[in-house]
Amino acid sequence: MAEDVNNNTDVPLKLKTARTLKWNAIDRLASQVLYGVVGIVLANVLSQEDFGLVGALLVFQAFAIIFADSGFGAALLQRKDPTEKDYSTVFWFNLIVSVGIYCILWFAAPLIADIFQHDRRLIPLSKVMFLTFVLNALAIVQTNRLMKRMDVKMIAVSNLVAQTGGGLLGIALALAGYGAWALVWQSVALAGIKTGILWATGGWFPTSWIKIESFRKIWRIGLSVFSSSMLNTLFLTIYSFIIGAFYSLKSLGVYTQADKWSKMGSASISQVLTASFVPLLSRFQDNPDDFRRYVRRINRFGAFIVFPAMVGLAAIGESLFHTLFGSKWDASILLFQILVIRGIFVVLVSLYGNYMLAKGYGKRLFIIELIKDSAIALAIISTVFLRSVEWLVWGQLIASVVTFVIVVTMTGRAIGYRVGAMIYDLMPFASAACVMWCVCRMMSVLTLPAPMQMMIEITVGAAAYLLIMWIGKSPELQEGTAYIFGRFRKRK
Repeated sequence: MAEDVNNNTDVPLKLKTARTLKWNAIDRLASQVLYGVVGIVLANVLSQEDFGLVGALLVFQAFAIIFADSGFGAALLQRKDPTEKDYSTVFWFNLIVSVGIYCILWFAAPLIADIFQHDRRLIPLSKVMFLTFVLNALAIVQTNRLMKRMDVKMIAVSNLVAQTGGGLLGIALALAGYGAWALVWQSVALAGIKTGILWATGGWFPTSWIKIESFRKIWRIGLSVFSSSMLNTLFLTIYSFIIGAFYSLKSLGVYTQADKWSKMGSASISQVLTASFVPLLSRFQDNPDDFRRYVRRINRFGAFIVFPAMVGLAAIGESLFHTLFGSKWDASILLFQILVIRGIFVVLVSLYGNYMLAKGYGKRLFIIELIKDSAIALAIISTVFLRSVEWLVWGQLIASVVTFVIVVTMTGRAIGYRVGAMIYDLMPFASAACVMWCVCRMMSVLTLPAPMQMMIEITVGAAAYLLIMWIGKSPELQEGTAYIFGRFRKRK
């Protein structure tokens, strides 16, 4: 990032942050490559309806995951010095809640099938699929402890092994003709393998039962995070619910593919930035000047990454889908491009919300979520009667832009970072990404095989963006290349 740190005590912290960022980036990049390879195979073997069936279950699973965590994971991450009692309290609470919710959903399986076109295939699928959030709940504290220590190497290893094992199982079942069951068992295997590795290597076990004092301290922060996450999940999954319940499971499958591939970019970037920088920012929550200084650097670095990544994905959307799937998923291309651009604002809003969390303003996350969800609700009301999935997705994009404008204003005022300065720090990267888009689209006039077309667009687009950054002497580019080529430690 851009600004030098003169204080010697900051040197090891900066190096530790760089290593954390490196391993988070390796984790997300490698995981997404594996996820992408497996997803390509499954998308070419399974039908749109198979993806629609699992997409319907993911609506309910998303809420189950939020209830199982209840915001306690984020609350632990925000606390400066969580105790062993805090960790044990969170572990037992997460486990009890997740098992309870699984039992409820087990008996509710027939009702879920009735909601989605009365498809009875959903009943056995749901009873197995919902095991994943119980397994994930077992890994919350183990993951949190590693993140708190900024030691994320084992998280990366567990993710990679789990992705590989779950992916191979999913592909084998798909090729054997198991249809939607391939996706279900892939998810269960992934969660089980990851959780098993973290417990085998984490070296932590609960040392006490739920402590009321710890519960109250964590709940005060966790409640705001939980409320925010619940609203966020409600309005993110409502699109899948509407499409699956009122359109068709095939339409839901088309939307699910576009949504899944678009989130591979936005979710990965958001997770890398959050996992790498929120623990760092929480150390400076009592020092406004240092906090504001680091926020500015993170803001610029985040923009340096997110704008070219998301705009680039949108620019190569057509050649990307044709390379991966032929013409089978053409109906998903435009939806993918719209959702990828929306991802820019989703990442930034999430990043700004984490600034608030690191500063100790957890309650304001709920306000941000209310604003975001109000915008989504208005977008849904305005587009749902048009009976078009495309119009629903355009509404998502507009709602995200409106939310970004409001949230950036709130965040700037809360942390003492002028709104104009925040926007100004984003503009060089947004402008360069727009130029990159134009260059990529100019390449679309070529009539080449899809893989060659895609590679040309990626090469020319990336070269254009990096050239602009080099001409503008971007500090982010300079520090990034210095670290990659091993000069970071020598200079700092």
